[in-house]
Amino acid sequence: MKFLVLFISFVSFGAIYSSAEEVAGEEEPEKGNPFQKDEVDKRIDKGIAFLISKQRSDGAIMDRGNPTTMTALSLMAMAAVGNQPVNPDEAGRVMRRGLDFILKESNQDTHGYFGNRDGGRMYGHGIITLMLCEMLGMGLDDEQDQRLRKRCQKAINLILRSQKVPKSSSHQGGWRYSPDSRDADLSVSIWQLMSLRSAKNAGLEVPSSAIEDAIGYLERSYHSRLDGKGEPVNKKSGFAYQPGGHPEYTTTAAGLLAMQVCGEYESPFVKGAADWLIDNGPNTGRKFFFYGTYYYAQAMYQRGGDHAKIARQKVEEIMKKLQRSNGAWHGSGSENSAGQIYSTSMAILALAVKYHYLPIYQR
Repeated sequence: MKFLVLFISFVSFGAIYSSAEEVAGEEEPEKGNPFQKDEVDKRIDKGIAFLISKQRSDGAIMDRGNPTTMTALSLMAMAAVGNQPVNPDEAGRVMRRGLDFILKESNQDTHGYFGNRDGGRMYGHGIITLMLCEMLGMGLDDEQDQRLRKRCQKAINLILRSQKVPKSSSHQGGWRYSPDSRDADLSVSIWQLMSLRSAKNAGLEVPSSAIEDAIGYLERSYHSRLDGKGEPVNKKSGFAYQPGGHPEYTTTAAGLLAMQVCGEYESPFVKGAADWLIDNGPNTGRKFFFYGTYYYAQAMYQRGGDHAKIARQKVEEIMKKLQRSNGAWHGSGSENSAGQIYSTSMAILALAVKYHYLPIYQR
């Protein structure tokens, strides 16, 4: 399976406010002092401290390349656990400097594309765009907000143009490695779809048809023939890397999250994928373990109930064992070359479901 190879080789979050109330179907609130940190909190703090320690003098947070994309992932991880660029602490200062680095004129070309200079292509563009769109709600001053809004709209416009490039019927509505790609894959498409959803929430110009077309691509990537009503015959199945393929852990988790973020909570595709993931959960031997587990944790949290409880317990147990003494996580196998910034950011995003801080991931 080739997905993510390019991302690893060349390679929300809105206002950080959260109600203490649990939404229907989630686990009961934890008992005890809500301000007393448990072991997971402490491990997350160590991970954030590691990311902070890796910021360069120019504001980038990176270790193995793709500076703009890795900085965006780091800022997403920091925001996921309650940090904001307006905070007057070290984390806030690091986030402000990281945001300034990403917003350098040279990092986004005249077409609105972030994927060229960074080398992250459409993977990087989607990640960066999602992070910037979510930053719009983080209390920046008017000047920063307007500058950010302008950059976000240009980035979103590129995503919309790329979606309209002529493709075969099975690939319509999706995206792939470059803006002019004439095919699509689920892994790249998820980041673009999440960016569109975030941008629309932030009041940017996003036609509803673009999101609907992307959802159609996801449904065609589900591993099942459809009945006369257009519903999957296989009631328990998953999403493939491309239409016609077989379901994988990472792509199923990614598809499940994206469908729910777009409001498709009761879709039979969502129900089937969530149940499939109960039987095909995370283990460190899987390809792209950290990448997939970030999606898995967030997607199963969205599903709620036993799905959320089982997923959170599994993720916390595994991540506790994998963290290194310096606070970082480091991938193996398919993710070995991606670096500790990548793996640490993904691990924190997976563990961050306990906080419910990221509006794009809230139900």
